[in-house]
Amino acid sequence: SESFNADPKNRMVQNAAHSLDFTTLITNREVMIADNHVFNTKIPIESMVTNQKSSGRCWIFAALNVFRVEVMKKYNLEEFELSQGYLFFWDKFEKSNWFLECMIDLRDRDVNDRVVQHLLKEPVNDGGQWDMLVNLVERYGVVPKALYPESFSSSSSGKLNNLVISKLRDHAVVLRRMAALGRSVEELRAEKDKCLKEIYNILAITLGEPPKKSFTWSFRNKDKKYFEFQNVTPQSYFRDHVGYPVADTISIVNDPRNKTMELYTVQYLGNISGGHPIRYVNAPIDDLKALAIKKLSSGKPVWFGADVGKYLHRDAGILDPKVFQYDLAFNISFNMTKAERLIHGESLMTHAMVFTGVHLDEHGKPVRWRVENSWGDVGGDKGYLTMSDAWFSEFVYQVVLEKAITPKKYLDVLEKEVHVLPAYDPMGALA
Repeated sequence: SESFNADPKNRMVQNAAHSLDFTTLITNREVMIADNHVFNTKIPIESMVTNQKSSGRCWIFAALNVFRVEVMKKYNLEEFELSQGYLFFWDKFEKSNWFLECMIDLRDRDVNDRVVQHLLKEPVNDGGQWDMLVNLVERYGVVPKALYPESFSSSSSGKLNNLVISKLRDHAVVLRRMAALGRSVEELRAEKDKCLKEIYNILAITLGEPPKKSFTWSFRNKDKKYFEFQNVTPQSYFRDHVGYPVADTISIVNDPRNKTMELYTVQYLGNISGGHPIRYVNAPIDDLKALAIKKLSSGKPVWFGADVGKYLHRDAGILDPKVFQYDLAFNISFNMTKAERLIHGESLMTHAMVFTGVHLDEHGKPVRWRVENSWGDVGGDKGYLTMSDAWFSEFVYQVVLEKAITPKKYLDVLEKEVHVLPAYDPMGALA
């Protein structure tokens, strides 16, 4: 068009973008320099970055990266991993049961009901929430990765998910058909159990049966000292060797659409039937920052959830709203608030990671944050990312803290009446 060609810059950028990733052209050099990987507050123990590969298990990886610090500290280990595949197995199994229970609960609703369709769209996936992690660890414990290593389908879960989802939808039809014929809930649950046996077999074949009996854990630490622990179960391993107070934790979220210092949950969101419900304490974003700084300053990592796809320079490992200068190439700007992005489908929590450091200015205000990701050691600082404080404000949604270090005003919110968000609410997104 005449208006396009009237600006010679458009033609120059067009020629360059024809052969290059356009984000390369608009990368902000000043941001790349400012968002360096140096921090004045950092936890004393870090380990090699883990790799979730082609799976959506970030929430499990992030939690186990928090837990492993306790084991490394206790036994003076150089490197260590807990089995992500072990919790993945049981999460997939329990989510299958959760979905079928939801189908039984919703048996009288029209199949085109919005909630029914929301659940049928994705009966299970790899993602999860912190309270789901609590449920899994309390019931199943954890094991070292050497006891339950990765399989092809844990590292590349797409085909496994498709198989499980197809089986669950197939059984949802059976349950709804039985309900329409007036069968009792007891009969529906008996039918559900048949499906769960098939799901277990699918998981056992593709992932391997998880250890159920006691095992021996042996290793050498950094000083070459040999350790051996016998008759260990997954539950006793978590209790005796990890010792993280997983049940005494609290999720603080920043959802600017809703009132702060109130308690929220999401309908039909969970993994273990009868387990802990998903519960969020909503707070201002500056509260999340202050709480994260408090925990990092005590030398402990922080599990958090965010929308990682926004303004991410993957090679440099930088998260910053100014890392790409869209205005220079396209003469455009983005003006939505955080609340407006949630409301209009532009943003939600997509990924869980771990804070291991923060850089504070002379007034104690955060400038940038050090992030332990789970995408392997390529990019950033051997897989660690740098997040600007401005990015934290706009795209971090949740931090998790131990209740023992959480101010009372947040704990008091847990006693309030809970506000139930619909199943399809963006705060029900799984990291």
